[in-house]
Amino acid sequence: LGLAETHQTLVLNGLRSRIVVQTDGQLKTGRDVAIAALLGAEEFGFATSALVVSGCIMMRVCHLNTCPVGVATQNPGLREKFTGKPEYVVNYFRMIAEEVRELMAKLGFRTLSEMVGRKDMLDAKKAVAHWKAKKLDLSSIFHMTDVTPKIQCCIHEQDHGIDKALDNLLIERAKDAIENRLPVDIRLPIRNVNRTVGTMLGSEVTRRHGAEGLPDDTIRIHFSGSAGQSFGAFIPNGITLTLEGDSNDGLGKGLSGGRIVVYPPPASTFKAEENIIVGNVALYGATGGEAFLGGVAGERFAVRNSGAVAVVEGVGDHGCEYMTRGRVVVLGKTGRNFAAGMSGGIAYVIDEEGDFAQRCNLEMVDLETFADPEEERMVRRLIERHAELTGSRRALDVLESWDQYRDKFQKVMPLEYRRVLADLMESSAKTVTAAAGRHNG
Repeated sequence: LGLAETHQTLVLNGLRSRIVVQTDGQLKTGRDVAIAALLGAEEFGFATSALVVSGCIMMRVCHLNTCPVGVATQNPGLREKFTGKPEYVVNYFRMIAEEVRELMAKLGFRTLSEMVGRKDMLDAKKAVAHWKAKKLDLSSIFHMTDVTPKIQCCIHEQDHGIDKALDNLLIERAKDAIENRLPVDIRLPIRNVNRTVGTMLGSEVTRRHGAEGLPDDTIRIHFSGSAGQSFGAFIPNGITLTLEGDSNDGLGKGLSGGRIVVYPPPASTFKAEENIIVGNVALYGATGGEAFLGGVAGERFAVRNSGAVAVVEGVGDHGCEYMTRGRVVVLGKTGRNFAAGMSGGIAYVIDEEGDFAQRCNLEMVDLETFADPEEERMVRRLIERHAELTGSRRALDVLESWDQYRDKFQKVMPLEYRRVLADLMESSAKTVTAAAGRHNG
């Protein structure tokens, strides 16, 4: 229903030539692909069937870490049971393609594009012959929109405007760093139409220097203004982006080793710790790097963070959701449902009003205090670094009154992560004891 209506509406409004329509949902055979194409689809998404070909037996326990065939689990013992091979998936799709070609030949089509939207080639008489289905009226699904010219598939490539992206200028100015590993310092204005700034630059660095990137601070870029969505997404080691202004959603998405610093202009009169400076889903899926944000972040801050270190002065709802690694320091209030599904990493939140436990999702975490002086020093060093990079008044206040604020920190510790750390410490202690015994012997 959705596919047929989407296709008809796009054709009726003269937009079908500019849109690639993709469909998915229980596609298993070449016949499914052919029917989807005739209803108006050009691309086809396979999920369950390809998963089954890889060895999945549909136990539906993916979220319990007990997958008996080693597909959806981190348990080493269970992962050994995985028997899937890439060749199985290749063979499966080859067979689907062969069946589609056979059906195309029967229907008289030379290319898949010719099939798209040809609902007149579908016959549902046998399907509705059953007495339960006799009263079904499928004419609206099979309706051929009467529009001239009747363009049924995408013929115009979308202009993504990549040739006009700000990153082209960044890559040009950072050529010495990319090619010769020489430090560069760049200063530029930025507007909210400049999206994913730094991502293409990061891609060039990774292409030339691999996953290790460049030495820290090799490429330093200072922006002034308001950044668009996904500022600093995926940037690798060696790139530092400093933003004197604010940013839209998705800042630092997939951050991969770089550093992002955001703070308000010195001339601003508002209190940074009480105002939003970056939008929602900042640091979504970050795997490494640092972020120092001199203000409050929106909702879903550091969701699925798996390695980045961040200091921020407040966050909205669902902070650190599904976090698996990394460190997050929040110098102010959080929204509700903090740490939902958080299975790794550690967060440190200042709880001045004593009500953080009510806003934290305690299903998978405990609230603790600093474990030892070294941990306290580590958090303090991060706040000092935050103050140094952003000039944060809030950070300076916390440092100046450290004895007062130290006891207000709530350490958010995932239960499973704590158990794993304890197991590692026990294993390490046993190794040291055994080594000492061998040495004494």
